[in-house]
Amino acid sequence: MDQRSGIRDQRAIQASCPIPSASFCGMGGRPRTLATVLFAFAALLFVAGCRQDMQNQPKLIPERCSEMLADHRGARPQVANTVARGQLREDSYFYTGVVQAASGYREEKNEMPFPVTLEVLRRGQERFNIYCSPCHSRVGNGMGEIVQRGYKPAANLHDQVRLSQPLSHYFYVMTHGYGAMPDYASQLTPVDRWAVAAYVRALQLSQAAKPEDVPSGTQVKSLKDVATQNHLPQNFAEPWMLPSSAIQAYPHDTKQGTPGMAPANPADPAIKIPASKPAPAAAK
Repeated sequence: MDQRSGIRDQRAIQASCPIPSASFCGMGGRPRTLATVLFAFAALLFVAGCRQDMQNQPKLIPERCSEMLADHRGARPQVANTVARGQLREDSYFYTGVVQAASGYREEKNEMPFPVTLEVLRRGQERFNIYCSPCHSRVGNGMGEIVQRGYKPAANLHDQVRLSQPLSHYFYVMTHGYGAMPDYASQLTPVDRWAVAAYVRALQLSQAAKPEDVPSGTQVKSLKDVATQNHLPQNFAEPWMLPSSAIQAYPHDTKQGTPGMAPANPADPAIKIPASKPAPAAAK
């Protein structure tokens, strides 16, 4: 092969190549350098788009510290006297059941924060039967179904201690609980707690009612007659007694009476504080 035939073969190869670039046809040159630059530029854009700010974003995450604040507290405290929408609660007695007495301590009151209607009492009866009757029973004598199965007897709402307590005391106990009784603030709204308190007072009046308390012209039926009409057991109107498995904190005190035919518990034991110094001798 002479030199002239070799040049002709090279030109033929270049003519058959679809890309007018010798480098992509395996001959090397400037186009290969351009492709390298484009690839490097694309890689640079990819790396620039993967900055750490996408992973470590400058934001506040609950229960985590923050480096962009001086005290490093992610959860910021509320501004003083801040009130959330719908949580002003300007009527504190309605939401707490207590007022501040002259002595500075909280004081319960024997009054409702809104008028008591028949609808309020019906609502209170419904809530009472759902949440209170399992322990206190439907008549409030403290011998509900779970008490008859071994739970600690609940308070008898008809003994002298509970009858002497102000109306808002029941609201306060439902809000915060008392003794073995848990609070029912999550189950009962403030309006429902007041409705239950009003129904408790009506229940106390009903268990101690006399025939002369009924308006004239109203027919009075005995509990036995009501039980018969509603196809209830014969022992429905008989006295309710605690089972032997029940845990009784105090012995029965019959002097307090037995409203609702239930054994009453004595008042809470008095707390006696010993005198800091002996009392002066009486003058002879």
